[in-house]
Amino acid sequence: MISMNQDSATPTPPARSLPGRVFDFFSGFGLATTLLLLLGVLTWLATLEQVDRGLYDTLNKYFDWKAWYLFPEIDGRTFYFPLPGGYWVCALLLLNLALGGVGRARKGWKHAGVLISHFGILIMLVSGGVTQHFSERGHLAVGEGETSDTAEDYFEHVVEVAEIKGGKPTAIHEIRGEWLIDLQGDKRRLFRLPNFPFDLELTRYLPNAMPVAATERAPEANEPVVDGYFLMSRPGEKNAEANTAACYARLKNRDGSTPGPFILAGASFQPFTVRQDGRVFTVDLKKRLWPMPFKVRLEKFTAEFHPGTNRPKSFVSEITRIEDGKEARSIISMNAPMRYEGLTFFQASYGPPGATAGQKLYSVFEVVKNPGDQWPKYSLYIVSFGLGLHFLLKLIFFFSARSRYEHRA
Repeated sequence: MISMNQDSATPTPPARSLPGRVFDFFSGFGLATTLLLLLGVLTWLATLEQVDRGLYDTLNKYFDWKAWYLFPEIDGRTFYFPLPGGYWVCALLLLNLALGGVGRARKGWKHAGVLISHFGILIMLVSGGVTQHFSERGHLAVGEGETSDTAEDYFEHVVEVAEIKGGKPTAIHEIRGEWLIDLQGDKRRLFRLPNFPFDLELTRYLPNAMPVAATERAPEANEPVVDGYFLMSRPGEKNAEANTAACYARLKNRDGSTPGPFILAGASFQPFTVRQDGRVFTVDLKKRLWPMPFKVRLEKFTAEFHPGTNRPKSFVSEITRIEDGKEARSIISMNAPMRYEGLTFFQASYGPPGATAGQKLYSVFEVVKNPGDQWPKYSLYIVSFGLGLHFLLKLIFFFSARSRYEHRA
């Protein structure tokens, strides 16, 4: 029943229900404006902070899905004013746009351009989430005349346990980095290895560390000393791909015996070797390797620099892609990546540094596995088409209304 105001005949609208008020809030223009301002502030602060912190760590701090809130840090000074994580700001903006920009928007062909543009922005926001959860980044170094089909992850360290037969590792068991990163302090975790005569216990994982001889430097925080060495934690590298993780490990044999602990370190050149009953096993901490569905052979690498400087002008790699016995030639340069089988190859760098004339070179490719790789480009096409359609319709309506007005006059 609609009530009447005592001072006027204007009807008072009925009170909005709780679900209706919630819908109004999450679809409102005020929330959209606030989220866009927050996103701008977070992007600005992240740009400032990455100068000292590094790109990878800064992105994880500001835009990782695990970061519900954060405290900005500029010039080494932490500001204890909590800001929401960028991932969740974008997630809320996605909800707001779906409810308000599409759900509450006016329908009809006159507003088709606006709806199409909003749909394109939705695709762009979704592509960010897909990249966050499903993308992988690594590198592949291959010399001229050499072939490789394995990329090395930039950031994730894993523990690999393998049995050596005929000089080659077999029955490889891989422990992913997500099971290691929380093993801080005295926290430990036992990993069952049913195909091996032992299980493996890991503890005191450090994202960036190196083994140090206790005779050269005494432990500073009561770190365990194993065979005369302990793990010294180091601050994260500005280029996070240079970090070398480390941890302490111990075997748990099937007969109940427990040999002494040992150190696993990404900075080590050789894995830890175990010999039992005439069998040889290795335990190693290393960057994760992931195989590609095809092989890459580097035919020729060319590097050009600006005259009198070390600034790169052009890196060009002529490669042969080998798949199922078939070969296909391709060229990868600084601004022209190769996309194939869900992988994108970017020309990243080359080596060895300071190579002289006639020295054999190798090319380094950044390999990216990202299902949403092309989604931002598609979303821009959709937004541009929608805006163009909207302005065209507005122009048509304008001239149509003007023509009717002049006809009546």
